[in-house]
Amino acid sequence: MNGASREALGNARSSLDALTDTPSVDATKLAGDLAAVTALLDREVSLRRVLTDPSQSGEAKAELAGRLLTGQVDGSAVDLVKGMVRSRWSQSRDLVDTAEELANTADLTAAQQTGKLDNVEDELFRFGRIVTSNAALRSALTDKAATTAAKSSLLRSLLGGRAEQVTERLVVRLVTQPRGRSLEAGLESLSKLAAERRNRMVAEVTSAVPLTDQQKQRLGAALAKIYGREMHLNLDVDPSVLGGIQVRVGDEFINGTVAERLDEVSRRMAG
Repeated sequence: MNGASREALGNARSSLDALTDTPSVDATKLAGDLAAVTALLDREVSLRRVLTDPSQSGEAKAELAGRLLTGQVDGSAVDLVKGMVRSRWSQSRDLVDTAEELANTADLTAAQQTGKLDNVEDELFRFGRIVTSNAALRSALTDKAATTAAKSSLLRSLLGGRAEQVTERLVVRLVTQPRGRSLEAGLESLSKLAAERRNRMVAEVTSAVPLTDQQKQRLGAALAKIYGREMHLNLDVDPSVLGGIQVRVGDEFINGTVAERLDEVSRRMAG
C-alpha cells in the first residue's frame, strides 16, 4: 500500500492491537466478524467505494458503516470498521485488504493468547509444503468449479483434529475466499503475519500522569531497542507512583518511579 492507505493501515493495526489487548474482547469472535466484513466489502464494490470516497466526510462514512453493521457483528468490530472508514484510502481495494489482514491477525492473536501461535506458524508452513508437493490437492483446492462447501469439507478432512482450530479457520478462509491470489501467495502472507505476531511484545506501563505522544514514541523505541522486537505499550495511570514510570515486559519489571527512589533512600537511612 502507498500514501494515505499505508497510514490508514498502520492506524487500523494499532486499533486492533488495543482491542485484542483488552481482556473483555474475544479475539476469535472479532476475527470472524472482520472476516464477514471482508466478504461484504469484497462483494459489494459500490459500498466500498462509498466508504472510501474522499469527497465524503469521515464521520458520514463512519455513520453509514455503523448503520449497516450494527446488529450484524459485535460492537468492537463495528467500532473498528468505523475507525477504518474515517481514514483516507488511496484505493478502495486497500480497505478490503486491510479488513482481511485484521481478521487474520485477530485469529493469530487468539492463538498467541492461548500459547498456540508457534504451532499455528509451523502448521501453516507444513501445509504450504504439502500443497506445493501435491499437484492433485492443489488442483482440488483451487478449482474454480468446485463449491465452497466441497473445498471446506476437503480441508476439514485433512486438518480436522490434526491441526489447531485457528490454522483450520485461516486455511479454510484463504481457500474459499482467495480474492485473486494464488494459494501459495496466500499461505506465505499468513506465515508472515504469524511471524510478525510472534515477534511482537507487550509492555505494561504505569505512570503518574498520562504520557505524551512523544514520550510514548520514545519509550516504545527504547524498549524495542532493548528487546529487539516491536513493542506495544499498554498504558495505565496511577498517581501513587509519584512520577516516573513502571514498565513490565513479561516477567521483567523496570521501576523508574519517584516513589521507588524515595523507598530506596528510606531503606538506606534505616540501614
